[in-house]
Amino acid sequence: MSIKDKVIEIVAEQAVLEPSDVGLSNTLEDLGIDSLGLVESIFAIEEEFDIQVPFNANAPSESDFDISNVQSIIAGIERLIAEQKT
Repeated sequence: MSIKDKVIEIVAEQAVLEPSDVGLSNTLEDLGIDSLGLVESIFAIEEEFDIQVPFNANAPSESDFDISNVQSIIAGIERLIAEQKT
């Protein structure tokens, strides 16, 4: 399963939707994911990919990790995984 597909699966699970209902341009708000769901999504992503996501739930706008939409989350995870391998 690709990174993209796994992230969509994690986001869909938090939104209680089917993965096919999650689009790359969707924001987490579009999908009905609140701040608690966001934190749970970040934990699930960290566990799935064995990475540390630079996200501060207390100050999300000050985080280096872009959560503006599903595509930006996927891109951020791909970057973190690539950095981890170097």
